[in-house]
Amino acid sequence: MQQKIFVTGISTEVGKTVASAIITEALEADYWKPVQAGDLENSDSHKIEKYISNTKTKIHPNSYALNTPMSPHASAAIDNLTIKVEEIQEPSTKNHLVIEGAGGILVPLNDEHTILDIIKSEYHVIVVSRHYLGSINHTLLTVNLLKEKGFKVSIIFSGEQHPTTENIIEKMTNVPIIGRIDEEPYIDQNVIREYAELFKSKLT
Repeated sequence: MQQKIFVTGISTEVGKTVASAIITEALEADYWKPVQAGDLENSDSHKIEKYISNTKTKIHPNSYALNTPMSPHASAAIDNLTIKVEEIQEPSTKNHLVIEGAGGILVPLNDEHTILDIIKSEYHVIVVSRHYLGSINHTLLTVNLLKEKGFKVSIIFSGEQHPTTENIIEKMTNVPIIGRIDEEPYIDQNVIREYAELFKSKLT
Protein backbone atom coordinates (compact mmCIF):
# COMPACT_ATOMS: atom_id res chain seq x y z
CA MET A 1 0.00 0.00 0.00
CA GLN A 2 1.34 3.41 -0.97
CA GLN A 3 2.42 5.61 1.91
CA LYS A 4 2.43 9.40 1.88
CA ILE A 5 4.39 10.87 4.76
CA PHE A 6 4.56 14.58 5.57
CA VAL A 7 7.58 15.59 7.65
CA THR A 8 7.23 18.73 9.74
CA GLY A 9 9.11 20.19 12.68
CA ILE A 10 8.33 22.02 15.89
CA SER A 11 10.53 24.90 14.66
CA THR A 12 13.25 25.59 12.11
CA GLU A 13 16.60 23.78 12.17
CA VAL A 14 15.33 20.79 14.16
CA GLY A 15 16.44 18.11 11.72
CA LYS A 16 13.56 17.76 9.25
CA THR A 17 15.75 17.21 6.20
CA VAL A 18 17.89 14.50 7.79
CA ALA A 19 14.72 12.82 9.08
CA SER A 20 13.21 13.10 5.59
CA ALA A 21 16.32 11.49 4.08
CA ILE A 22 16.15 8.60 6.54
CA ILE A 23 12.45 7.98 5.86
CA THR A 24 13.00 8.30 2.11
CA GLU A 25 15.84 5.77 2.25
CA ALA A 26 13.93 3.38 4.53
CA LEU A 27 10.95 3.25 2.17
CA GLU A 28 12.89 3.85 -1.05
CA ALA A 29 10.27 6.55 -1.46
CA ASP A 30 10.04 9.54 -3.76
CA TYR A 31 10.76 12.92 -2.18
CA TRP A 32 9.06 16.28 -2.64
CA LYS A 33 9.71 19.64 -0.99
CA PRO A 34 6.76 21.82 -2.09
CA VAL A 35 8.24 25.14 -0.94
CA GLN A 36 11.96 25.88 -0.72
CA ALA A 37 12.88 29.28 0.70
CA GLY A 38 16.50 30.26 0.16
CA ASP A 39 19.71 28.24 -0.26
CA LEU A 40 18.69 27.21 -3.77
CA GLU A 41 22.22 26.06 -4.67
CA ASN A 42 22.25 23.66 -1.71
CA SER A 43 18.54 23.09 -1.24
CA ASP A 44 16.90 20.37 0.82
CA SER A 45 16.26 18.45 -2.41
CA HIS A 46 20.01 18.59 -3.16
CA LYS A 47 20.77 17.33 0.35
CA ILE A 48 18.34 14.43 -0.02
CA GLU A 49 19.96 13.50 -3.32
CA LYS A 50 23.35 13.49 -1.61
CA TYR A 51 22.21 11.52 1.45
CA ILE A 52 20.29 8.65 -0.12
CA SER A 53 21.84 5.62 -1.79
CA ASN A 54 18.89 3.63 -3.14
CA THR A 55 18.19 3.81 -6.87
CA LYS A 56 14.39 3.86 -6.68
CA THR A 57 13.87 7.34 -5.23
CA LYS A 58 12.82 10.15 -7.54
CA ILE A 59 13.19 13.72 -6.31
CA HIS A 60 10.34 15.87 -7.56
CA PRO A 61 10.77 19.61 -8.28
CA ASN A 62 9.61 22.28 -5.85
CA SER A 63 6.29 23.96 -6.52
CA TYR A 64 7.94 27.18 -5.34
CA ALA A 65 11.70 27.82 -5.20
CA LEU A 66 12.16 31.16 -3.45
CA ASN A 67 15.41 33.07 -3.18
CA THR A 68 15.46 34.34 0.40
CA PRO A 69 15.74 32.20 3.57
CA MET A 70 12.67 33.60 5.31
CA SER A 71 9.12 32.53 6.04
CA PRO A 72 7.66 31.54 2.65
CA HIS A 73 5.11 34.39 2.58
CA ALA A 74 7.88 36.96 3.10
CA SER A 75 10.34 35.26 0.78
CA ALA A 76 7.70 35.13 -1.94
CA ALA A 77 6.97 38.85 -1.51
CA ILE A 78 10.66 39.65 -2.07
CA ASP A 79 10.43 37.65 -5.32
CA ASN A 80 7.27 39.60 -6.25
CA LEU A 81 5.19 36.45 -5.93
CA THR A 82 2.16 35.35 -3.98
CA ILE A 83 2.07 31.66 -3.14
CA LYS A 84 -1.15 30.05 -4.34
CA VAL A 85 -1.94 26.81 -2.54
CA GLU A 86 -3.89 25.51 -5.54
CA GLU A 87 -0.62 25.57 -7.49
CA ILE A 88 1.04 23.29 -4.95
CA GLN A 89 0.14 20.03 -6.65
CA GLU A 90 1.33 16.71 -5.28
CA PRO A 91 3.45 14.94 -7.91
CA SER A 92 1.98 11.86 -9.52
CA THR A 93 3.79 8.68 -8.48
CA LYS A 94 2.98 5.06 -7.71
CA ASN A 95 5.88 4.97 -5.27
CA HIS A 96 5.76 5.97 -1.61
CA LEU A 97 6.09 9.74 -1.20
CA VAL A 98 7.88 11.73 1.49
CA ILE A 99 6.87 15.40 1.61
CA GLU A 100 8.98 17.85 3.60
CA GLY A 101 7.38 21.00 4.95
CA ALA A 102 9.00 24.38 5.62
CA GLY A 103 9.46 25.23 9.29
CA GLY A 104 6.44 24.31 11.41
CA ILE A 105 2.80 23.66 10.52
CA LEU A 106 1.63 27.25 11.05
CA VAL A 107 4.32 28.90 8.95
CA PRO A 108 2.48 31.31 6.60
CA LEU A 109 2.44 30.67 2.87
CA ASN A 110 0.44 33.83 2.15
CA ASP A 111 -1.98 36.11 4.01
CA GLU A 112 -4.55 33.32 4.40
CA HIS A 113 -2.84 29.94 4.31
CA THR A 114 -0.20 28.08 6.29
CA ILE A 115 1.75 24.86 5.78
CA LEU A 116 -1.14 23.07 7.51
CA ASP A 117 -3.34 23.86 4.51
CA ILE A 118 -1.20 21.75 2.16
CA ILE A 119 -1.20 18.66 4.40
CA LYS A 120 -3.78 16.27 2.97
CA SER A 121 -6.03 14.16 5.17
CA GLU A 122 -4.46 10.89 4.00
CA TYR A 123 -0.92 11.94 4.93
CA HIS A 124 0.84 10.37 7.90
CA VAL A 125 2.46 13.36 9.63
CA ILE A 126 5.81 12.84 11.32
CA VAL A 127 6.83 15.62 13.71
CA VAL A 128 10.54 16.16 14.32
CA SER A 129 11.14 17.38 17.87
CA ARG A 130 14.50 18.66 19.10
CA HIS A 131 15.14 19.56 22.74
CA TYR A 132 15.51 23.25 23.64
CA LEU A 133 13.91 25.50 26.24
CA GLY A 134 10.28 25.66 25.08
CA SER A 135 10.40 22.53 22.92
CA ILE A 136 7.91 20.62 25.07
CA ASN A 137 5.31 23.35 24.57
CA HIS A 138 6.04 23.59 20.83
CA THR A 139 5.81 19.81 20.42
CA LEU A 140 2.53 19.51 22.33
CA LEU A 141 1.00 22.43 20.42
CA THR A 142 2.04 20.92 17.07
CA VAL A 143 0.94 17.37 17.83
CA ASN A 144 -2.33 18.38 19.49
CA LEU A 145 -3.36 20.58 16.56
CA LEU A 146 -2.58 17.79 14.09
CA LYS A 147 -4.57 15.31 16.18
CA GLU A 148 -7.50 17.73 16.39
CA LYS A 149 -7.46 17.92 12.58
CA GLY A 150 -7.66 14.12 12.41
CA PHE A 151 -4.16 13.30 11.17
CA LYS A 152 -2.22 10.16 11.98
CA VAL A 153 0.80 11.52 13.87
CA SER A 154 4.17 10.11 14.97
CA ILE A 155 7.28 11.72 16.45
CA ILE A 156 11.00 11.50 15.72
CA PHE A 157 13.31 13.03 18.31
CA SER A 158 16.57 14.58 17.12
CA GLY A 159 19.70 15.66 18.92
CA GLU A 160 21.06 14.72 22.32
CA GLN A 161 18.84 12.58 24.53
CA HIS A 162 16.80 14.43 27.16
CA PRO A 163 14.74 11.75 28.95
CA THR A 164 12.60 14.14 31.01
CA THR A 165 11.60 16.06 27.88
CA GLU A 166 11.02 12.97 25.75
CA ASN A 167 9.13 11.06 28.45
CA ILE A 168 6.63 13.85 29.12
CA ILE A 169 6.09 14.41 25.39
CA GLU A 170 5.43 10.69 24.90
CA LYS A 171 3.01 10.57 27.86
CA MET A 172 1.10 13.73 26.98
CA THR A 173 0.81 13.20 23.22
CA ASN A 174 0.21 9.44 23.30
CA VAL A 175 1.47 9.06 19.73
CA PRO A 176 4.02 6.54 18.41
CA ILE A 177 7.70 7.42 18.78
CA ILE A 178 9.64 6.23 15.73
CA GLY A 179 13.04 6.83 17.33
CA ARG A 180 15.76 9.40 17.79
CA ILE A 181 18.41 10.75 15.45
CA ASP A 182 21.44 11.37 17.65
CA GLU A 183 23.73 14.39 17.45
CA GLU A 184 25.96 12.86 14.78
CA PRO A 185 29.41 14.36 14.06
CA TYR A 186 28.60 14.17 10.35
CA ILE A 187 25.83 12.95 8.06
CA ASP A 188 26.54 10.82 5.01
CA GLN A 189 24.95 7.95 3.10
CA ASN A 190 26.19 5.35 5.59
CA VAL A 191 24.69 7.19 8.56
CA ILE A 192 21.40 7.64 6.71
CA ARG A 193 21.32 3.93 5.81
CA GLU A 194 21.95 2.90 9.43
CA TYR A 195 19.02 4.97 10.68
CA ALA A 196 16.86 3.80 7.77
CA GLU A 197 17.38 0.19 8.87
CA LEU A 198 16.71 1.16 12.48
CA PHE A 199 13.45 3.00 11.69
CA LYS A 200 12.13 0.82 8.87
CA SER A 201 9.99 -1.47 11.03
CA LYS A 202 8.23 1.56 12.55
CA LEU A 203 7.48 3.00 9.11
CA THR A 204 6.13 -0.09 7.33
